[in-house]
Amino acid sequence: MIRTETIIAVHKVRESSNWYQQLLGCKSNHGGDAFEILADQDDTVILCLHKWEAHQHPTLSNPNIEVGNGLILYFRVDNLDQIWKQAKRLNVKVEAPPHLNENSGKEEFSIRDLDNYFLTISL
Repeated sequence: MIRTETIIAVHKVRESSNWYQQLLGCKSNHGGDAFEILADQDDTVILCLHKWEAHQHPTLSNPNIEVGNGLILYFRVDNLDQIWKQAKRLNVKVEAPPHLNENSGKEEFSIRDLDNYFLTISL
């Protein structure tokens, strides 16, 4: 088996963790101010959050560089409507409201998170 466990740098790990948990209904599997592991109900890791400049990782060391350039966090979900409602409650910046993606044939929407990462949520 091969799978990725994506790590993104954020300014406030706990705040970002709470935001993702509210949005996606995921849970904390680590917790803390410097690093967080977010997992689904089956304990599959869906995203890790790392505090900018902690632990001397070279690609997580400069928060002044535009975050997310060349990156889309793409989440495949089975409860798109529920997550859209939660996104609206969180007053997210909407890049694209729910629509049918002509290429994939799937319903999706795109938003920005607290650190301005681009997220696409899709069925």
